[in-house]
Amino acid sequence: MHCAVNLDTKGNVSKDSIDAGLDRARDDAEILELYAHNPGGTVKLDVLEHVLAGAAARGLPFVTYADFAHGDARGPGLALSFDDTSVRAWHAALPLFASYDARVTFFISRYAALYDEERALVTELAAAGHDIAAHSVNHVNGPQFVEQHGLGAYLETEVWPSLDALEADGHDVTSFAYPFGARTSEIDDAIRRRVPVLRSVEFTYSGVVSPCPD
Repeated sequence: MHCAVNLDTKGNVSKDSIDAGLDRARDDAEILELYAHNPGGTVKLDVLEHVLAGAAARGLPFVTYADFAHGDARGPGLALSFDDTSVRAWHAALPLFASYDARVTFFISRYAALYDEERALVTELAAAGHDIAAHSVNHVNGPQFVEQHGLGAYLETEVWPSLDALEADGHDVTSFAYPFGARTSEIDDAIRRRVPVLRSVEFTYSGVVSPCPD
């Protein structure tokens, strides 16, 4: 189980705090995990570039969640990920990522509902060396769904189809990010039957309370 810190504007993470996190990753040989949604939208491009440049200046390698899954992630490093469906914005940011040799992970929700040209852009993201991962079908709160409909229904309607759709288009999916970071140990154990790495979040909204393990 991994937990990431929100870079989006509403996360209220200052550049000084980002620098402190990058310094700690370098000094303590840790992997700092950060996430956002829409480059140039939910997260300002200058903040994103500050993160990328800061990692490069400190000699921090970029780590994907596939690296975690394959046992190839070693600290120090930076694991940067993006959630949801901002495929066009992610693709537009490819030159920025490339300028810092950054490899990032894209946790995609509602993949089957994307336009054909957007799915083609996802393929281009993967071809550029980035990791494609799952983020559920409809971006619902997992524990709430399980409480109302049961664990089996959650897996069969929200989790497995999100993996299946990506894999059908040739993506090797090795991780899953919880919408809103919302999770339970029961759900963790069930999903890990299929993928080895799960990601929650440190900064949460929509009524989710402390989803990351202590």
